[in-house]
Amino acid sequence: MKTSMNKTLKVAVVALSALFVPLIGMAQDTFEVSVGADVVSKYIWRGFDQGSGASIQPTLGMAYKGFSLTAWGSTSITDLEPKEIDITLGYTIGGLSLNVTDYWWAGESQSYGNYKNSHYFEGAASYYFGEKLPLALSVATMFAGGDRNEEGKQCYSTYFSAEYDIACPADITLTPSIGATTASYLHTGEQVKGLTDLSLKASKELKITNSFSLPIFVQVTASPVNDKVYMVFGLTI
Repeated sequence: MKTSMNKTLKVAVVALSALFVPLIGMAQDTFEVSVGADVVSKYIWRGFDQGSGASIQPTLGMAYKGFSLTAWGSTSITDLEPKEIDITLGYTIGGLSLNVTDYWWAGESQSYGNYKNSHYFEGAASYYFGEKLPLALSVATMFAGGDRNEEGKQCYSTYFSAEYDIACPADITLTPSIGATTASYLHTGEQVKGLTDLSLKASKELKITNSFSLPIFVQVTASPVNDKVYMVFGLTI
């Protein structure tokens, strides 16, 4: 199975490389490193409660010529065992972004090398139309790893989403969004289809001093497939 997995990953990398090569000359020749963290009252992902309560979510990223490599994690504040670490390789040109992500939900106490069962590999594409039309559309599909049904077959769980930014008074940005899946086995073990999340997010810069402000947001999310409603507060450090 490891040989099969390696072949799958090699095919994905080669395909992405073939797509990126014609675009490299158009990207900026600047190396950037970014660090940061979000603190959220509850961790909701695509309409599903991740069960970790209030969490700290650090990010470490590097970018060069449109390519990026990002590590992202989520650690519960009440349970110090990390619940998730994700590694994303991406490329952005204009409003188009292409990503391959390795999701690892097992937690640090589990073996990292169990790629067949505890890692989920996803390919995603998104497009942002720009400031004049601040609409973002995306599609993401699991193509390898633990996303399998009871028969052990790859499910290719696919998620579609759209979001739109609306500038409001008091420097508040409202972002309505919608997400849906055609087939997903990620959270329930059974096939889920339909609307996973309908959200409205309000974000702003909270001014602390004349030279320092803190980005904050409040988001309410309804999940029709789960018959749940969540409300989350978050801030970025």
